[in-house]
Amino acid sequence: MPQQQPSSTTPDYSGFWVALVTPFRDGAVDHAALAALTRRLADDGVTGFVPCGSTGEAAALDEAEQLAVLDTVLAAAGELPVIMGISGYHLGRATAWARKLSERPLAGLLVAAPHYVRPSQAGLLEWFRAIADASTVPVLVYDIPYRTGVTIARDTLLALAEHPRIRGIKDCGGDMAKTRAVIADGRLQVLTGEDHQIFGTMAEGGAGAIAASGNVQTRRFVRLVRLLADNRLAEARAEWQALQPLVEMLFAEPNPGPLKALLAHAGEMQDELRSPMTRASDGLRERLVTLDASLNRP
Repeated sequence: MPQQQPSSTTPDYSGFWVALVTPFRDGAVDHAALAALTRRLADDGVTGFVPCGSTGEAAALDEAEQLAVLDTVLAAAGELPVIMGISGYHLGRATAWARKLSERPLAGLLVAAPHYVRPSQAGLLEWFRAIADASTVPVLVYDIPYRTGVTIARDTLLALAEHPRIRGIKDCGGDMAKTRAVIADGRLQVLTGEDHQIFGTMAEGGAGAIAASGNVQTRRFVRLVRLLADNRLAEARAEWQALQPLVEMLFAEPNPGPLKALLAHAGEMQDELRSPMTRASDGLRERLVTLDASLNRP
């Protein structure tokens, strides 16, 4: 299996990154639970952390809360790297936010296409290039058209790869031909953001994953990605087949409701989300708990 090899002058994002949930307690961010979750994930062997993405309910956090979340994760992560999520549709605010975030010791910024406004490909180029120009840390493009309403074309991604600070992509684009083209080009490290595509993307040469599912059964996901990176496909396939039902169930209702239900059952946080996000249904929670317990058996 070919693996993308970054040059010595570019950061290496290969491995298994966790898209962190944001715990709440009585309406406020539960920083103690967030720090404990980050430390547990670090002990379980993750490559690094991505706070304030869609899994982290960033749309429901104001800027002060996002900075506080980031600082809690940075403090708890030890020496492990942290990539911060950015989204929006106002370019001036996005570039100012990128400059402010760049003051933190970040491994990168994960930048989504502007949502709602549905710009042209030329507009997408302007958006990502302006934010990368404003940032002093590397940028990863977040291609997730079902959230933003706009698809980043293959040629646009390849043009963005020319920018010296745009170094990777979180790929939720749903177009495997585009994914293959970016992998073959080799300038951007491809991290799948679709948890059900971890095996397929890495088997075709992707660098790793940024996965919400890794908040739970973390050691098994870490093992899966290491097996894939080592081209141990038969062992990886067995691990993946065990994890697939969990991945499917975690996204049976809007993320991160199912994740938080399982984490709350384990005593790691309250089962609390900010409206309009809602808790997982009782039936799904019961099925998740049963499945999770079966995965914990030797």
